[in-house]
Amino acid sequence: MKPALVIAAHGSHLNAESSTPTFSHADTIRATGAFSEVRESFWKEEPAFREGLRTVDAEEVYLVPLFVSEGYFTEQVIPREFRLEGWDPDLWESDGTSASDASLTAGDTGQTVHYCGPVGTHDSMSDVIVQRAKSVTGDPDVGEGFGLAVVGHGTERNENSAKAIEYHADRIREMDRFDEVQALFMDEDPEVDDVTDFFESDDIVVVPLFIADGYHTQEDIPEDMGLCEDYREGYDVPTEVDGHDIWYAGAVGTEPLMADVVLERAADAGADVSGAIDQVRDRTRGADPATGD
Repeated sequence: MKPALVIAAHGSHLNAESSTPTFSHADTIRATGAFSEVRESFWKEEPAFREGLRTVDAEEVYLVPLFVSEGYFTEQVIPREFRLEGWDPDLWESDGTSASDASLTAGDTGQTVHYCGPVGTHDSMSDVIVQRAKSVTGDPDVGEGFGLAVVGHGTERNENSAKAIEYHADRIREMDRFDEVQALFMDEDPEVDDVTDFFESDDIVVVPLFIADGYHTQEDIPEDMGLCEDYREGYDVPTEVDGHDIWYAGAVGTEPLMADVVLERAADAGADVSGAIDQVRDRTRGADPATGD
């Protein structure tokens, strides 16, 4: 029997759309036939983490966290709830952005679980951010004449939260595609509220490194940047702010190409999914983020 894939995401009791990207990416991967089963599992929704392996028949499972950064959820909550025996964050040998994988045994089911690092710190996430810029502008060659802001939450409680944002901003800057690339944050400096202060480019693409659209990406960030006074009134894309055109992309996790990052994580842990990766890239690079088509 082929191994199974379990995607672990946060979910939300308050926002019904929070889980939509997880189900969408799971469907994309399921269609490739690379795994015997593809299951979704959530912290704040059903099916819950604690039941995540009990519904899986395969004896070998790849567990991929659909989270932005390494920290409390990936290092404590998920290993505890999935009952991964012998787990220790040191097994990832990570500096905060370089988590790899660890093969462990699930205490209650006896399954072999290849526990992967979060999607948000994988190198291929940089490509998804660029793809998100293409999607929001409708320009496959977007870059010259544009600035790019990669936006994260930022928090003093988890220094790795900012590391992930800065890591991808640095990687994209090295591509020499955009005129300017900046890492900005909601809760620490430099703040996204002042986005136009950090760019000379007339056009600025703003991509939040969040898994799903919710309170922060749909309400806080648009209002903080001055796209609107009240998010319920809506705003144009682009919207002119302080003489700059702001192309606001919404959560990067809604980009269909995100399914590729999940597969890349599994591949790094030993899964035979090269054919599936090719399928997903072909299908999603030109897909509509709203539908995946």
